[in-house]
Amino acid sequence: MGAYQSMSEEIQELADKTGFTSDQIEHLHRRFKQLSGDQPTIRKENFDRIPDLEFNPLRAKIVQAFFDKRNLQEASEGLVDEINFEDFLTIMSNFRPIEMNMDDEQLDRFRKQKLKFLFHMYDSDSDGKITLQEYRKVVQELLSGNPHLDKESVRSIADGAMMEAASICMGQMEPDQVYEGITFEDFLKIWEGIDIETKMHVRFLTMEPMAPCH
Repeated sequence: MGAYQSMSEEIQELADKTGFTSDQIEHLHRRFKQLSGDQPTIRKENFDRIPDLEFNPLRAKIVQAFFDKRNLQEASEGLVDEINFEDFLTIMSNFRPIEMNMDDEQLDRFRKQKLKFLFHMYDSDSDGKITLQEYRKVVQELLSGNPHLDKESVRSIADGAMMEAASICMGQMEPDQVYEGITFEDFLKIWEGIDIETKMHVRFLTMEPMAPCH
């Protein structure tokens, strides 16, 4: 009885922290055990067992996001070597679907949480800005599977998108003015009016068969 009560309290604490229901937490715990091979932590190589990520052009960035200290609510920067189940839940909470009973304040906080997570994926050097070079790299990765676009075309697309971001965030720029990069405040402006709440999701909540680990 004591052990059951302790487990229930632990699940409730995780639910309060992440917004998941107790059923979702138990479901994700089974998923975590599948990934880890029933170990208490998972490492980057464990994500090789997820078929859905195999052909995702942003696979490396998605996996790295699970180990980014900024996403684990730590004060320091950099990457950790492994994460436990609570860390896993913390990251997965960024992909929760919108809830119908959320008020405007909760929706705003929920949206900013998702966008902060996405911003960290772009801001690879953790300097608080998405530079042109970082943006080019993401666009190159996204379009890497398109056989009709060469590197120069991809570069032009990225440069054009960055120029548009600069105009949204800074308005009319002087000829000699340099746009150093997209800050998180800029990022919020760029995504204003775009439905990030329902678009940003992964299929972890479906217990599909996983590829065997070789």
